[in-house]
Amino acid sequence: MSRFSPHHDERPDDEVSLLVVHNISLPPGEFGGPFINDLFMGMLDPEADPFFREIAGLRVSAHCLIRRDGEVVHYVPFDKRAWHAGISSFEGRERCNDFSIGIELEGTDTVPYEDSQYHALAKLTRDIMALYPKITKDRITGHSDIAPGRKTDPGPSFDWAYFFSLLDGYIDKDN
Repeated sequence: MSRFSPHHDERPDDEVSLLVVHNISLPPGEFGGPFINDLFMGMLDPEADPFFREIAGLRVSAHCLIRRDGEVVHYVPFDKRAWHAGISSFEGRERCNDFSIGIELEGTDTVPYEDSQYHALAKLTRDIMALYPKITKDRITGHSDIAPGRKTDPGPSFDWAYFFSLLDGYIDKDN
């Protein structure tokens, strides 16, 4: 499914060399519903939940969201800069939005992710790596790694080893 968020702009150059894994749930800890979409589309109703009053004016997006059932929702074209990383740095380079693709998983730091999400993320990552060969396994990271002390996602509930094993399987199928 595609929905085109207004919260993006042009990249400063054509280099895309990093994939950042995030999590999101709105309201916090709740899954399903329209609220993540509303946030990324700039239509979040501040009266729909008390927490939304704090975030309703944010202009944020990700390239894609993977829902709990594995559905992938595409918000920003990969060649555009989504606004997902905020103040960030990877290997000494700041402003990760400039050179990264951001994938949100519907989830929290502490609730295990669904198997369908891992499979969808592995397939999507394989496709992204084919489009952007500078993204290698060592250039796939969590939001917590590029914004330490400020962000904690995808959190300890994300099984990196399992994700990379699935990714290896999908890459091997293509070779």
